[in-house]
Amino acid sequence: MSIFLIDEVDVQQALAIYLHYIRKQKKLSRVALFEKSGVPAATIKKFELTGQISLRQFLLLWQSLDDLQRLYSLVQMEKTLPKTIEEVIKGEF
Repeated sequence: MSIFLIDEVDVQQALAIYLHYIRKQKKLSRVALFEKSGVPAATIKKFELTGQISLRQFLLLWQSLDDLQRLYSLVQMEKTLPKTIEEVIKGEF
């Protein structure tokens, strides 16, 4: 049995490591990524080192380096159609 204890800092650092990796794969400097995303190079450096960034700036970086639709799909709630009349009556869908 495995137990994983992660917190927001772990997630922030994982996201920073991922985007840093993608930036390097695309052979973009921080200045080049700034020109593409509008996020200042100093902010990109701080994010890569600490994981700290505003949500808006994070999304701008993600959009510049990866598919924003892929990130968006993680938070979409799947709507399911009712299977029975009882579910419709009770509103369980």
